[in-house]
Amino acid sequence: MGSTRFPNKVMQPICGTPMIGLLLARLANAKRVDQIVLATSVAPSNKPLVEYLRGLGYMVYEGNENDVLDRYYQAAKEVRPDAVVRVTGDCPLIDPLLVDTLIAKFQESGVDYASNISPPTYPDGLDAEVFTFRALESAWKQATAARDREHVTPFIRESEQFTHLNCTNDTDESAQRWTVDEPADFEVVQAIFEHFHPRGDFGWTEVLALRTEHKEWFMANQHLVRNQGAQLGTGQKLWQRAKRVIPGGNMLLSKRAEMFLPEKWPVYFSKAQGCHVWDLDGREYIDMSFMGIGTNTLGYGHPEVDDAVRQTIAAGNMSTFNCPEEVYLAERLIELHPWADMVRLARSGGEANAIAIRIARAASGRDKAAICGYHGWHDWYLAANLGDDQNLAGHLLPGLEPKGVPQNLRGSVLPFRYNNFAELEALVRDHDIGVIKMEVSRNMGPKNNFLQKVRKLATDNNIVLIFDECTSGFRQTFGGLHKLYGVEPDIAIFGKALGNGYAITAVIGRRAVMEAAQSTFISSTFWTERIGPTAALKTLEIMERERSWEQITATGNEIGKRWLALAKKYDLPIQLNGLPALTGFSLPVSDMLKYKTLITQEMLKKGILASTSVYTCIAHTRALVDRYFETLDPVFALIKECEGGRSVDALLEGPVCHAGFKRLN
Repeated sequence: MGSTRFPNKVMQPICGTPMIGLLLARLANAKRVDQIVLATSVAPSNKPLVEYLRGLGYMVYEGNENDVLDRYYQAAKEVRPDAVVRVTGDCPLIDPLLVDTLIAKFQESGVDYASNISPPTYPDGLDAEVFTFRALESAWKQATAARDREHVTPFIRESEQFTHLNCTNDTDESAQRWTVDEPADFEVVQAIFEHFHPRGDFGWTEVLALRTEHKEWFMANQHLVRNQGAQLGTGQKLWQRAKRVIPGGNMLLSKRAEMFLPEKWPVYFSKAQGCHVWDLDGREYIDMSFMGIGTNTLGYGHPEVDDAVRQTIAAGNMSTFNCPEEVYLAERLIELHPWADMVRLARSGGEANAIAIRIARAASGRDKAAICGYHGWHDWYLAANLGDDQNLAGHLLPGLEPKGVPQNLRGSVLPFRYNNFAELEALVRDHDIGVIKMEVSRNMGPKNNFLQKVRKLATDNNIVLIFDECTSGFRQTFGGLHKLYGVEPDIAIFGKALGNGYAITAVIGRRAVMEAAQSTFISSTFWTERIGPTAALKTLEIMERERSWEQITATGNEIGKRWLALAKKYDLPIQLNGLPALTGFSLPVSDMLKYKTLITQEMLKKGILASTSVYTCIAHTRALVDRYFETLDPVFALIKECEGGRSVDALLEGPVCHAGFKRLN
């Protein structure tokens, strides 16, 4: 019932009967089968299944949820058979005649194991295996690998301790898919049963003939791969399911599996601590990648931050009253930025950016904004792409289309490039600019007093200057990065690192600008919850005590130096980018995206989440960084071989990752 890709599939009704009931009714016609036992798990979700089958008179064994080999052995031990026939509960078209034929050949040959799957020649969904109880018991005692315990028979098939027999069809029909792993499979199987209804004893050759007559009924699942479930982890299976019910699969582009390793990325986590992450199958990884997309500079699950949040939950997170922590957090942020007088809080970077641009426009009395960098997904920002020249191609995904953004916003947002003061100056001269909004730095620092010139230009023209520090804040200084360069904006925005993984963002600014928030409507229920400000206050306390910004900057600088040394060792061109605490590299070669995929693929095998960027945290110890580079070294050696003529495509075990955001200024 807990199928990752298709929950409750075995109880889905076909012609008024649950699918598992149809399967067992067909299997009951096998003359060489003495008893049918359902082996399921003790999971509460299986209760309806257990009750249904016991009501039909079948024996049901409830065992281990994850150790299916143990479940099989314990179920078999209760009836002490000479041999066990294995049929999976998602194959309702199982043919009893094929099962009888397989059992007969097994008995006649005297082998330990017989099947029709090694290699398969029958349609997927007619799979059956027969093995001695002795072989099952031996596998139960000896098998230790997770794959052997989950899939029951790999140890018997692959350990070379047992004799084997394979039953084959005259023609190879293994490309036919008649099993049910996903809703598309169910659609095919349902059409077959409805065609033969009320008959339930039709044979597999009749289904084959039906496919010739109605090929269109069998097309829904033809894109699916045989035995894909055995190759996919639980996270990948859930990702396939997610894409059926969530546009794009998830809520954040940067976390999609396709951005890393499309067919291998674990996708979902069960727990996270320090810089370690565990997937849904319990595998542990060191996160030398994006650390929550930059949210956890103190590491995942920092005990002090989590304890503060737990105390808040115990006291109550929401009420009709306001939480006092929002006042304390506002005062703390102003204390860290003496030029600022007032604060508005939100819970995401996109929200904070929208708040800031609304306040700035209200304060300046002008609509047009000049922007530089990435500032979220809202209409006001994507309006820059309403022209034919795709203005944001240098800031976002190339060719990003602003579909859904009202056309009447065209011309309201005008981009300029970082360190190109003349370009910004021309925008101010030629347009009625009321707001300049920019990242203080992303891939490079300011040159020729660029930030000072921007500040003066804004002041001289009564323009509100906003520094978007959602990403850069609290990474190289204790507060905004603008403190490093001695330039004060009118508004600054903080997010990501502020709550160490808890949702909290802040817009701080000068009183004369921020009070404009009262002349427009900016309000949201969940901006008043208590967890975010509580987490931020505790995070700031720990940051100050540990001087976290110094630690993560030093770690990032060390990683950058070692990337350069590794590239030199293998004579590869390399370019570093980003703040030290958000450090990254690229190899300016034509196959860079393939090499990026190769890095992720090979590092994942060694238990390390890696790409071409490392967002550092205080949990990234020297020992972990050493392990990262020891593992990365042979991958760079592979890249060098590929640059010398070896095929990188032959090394890749799946599709190439997507390009993602372009980090250009």
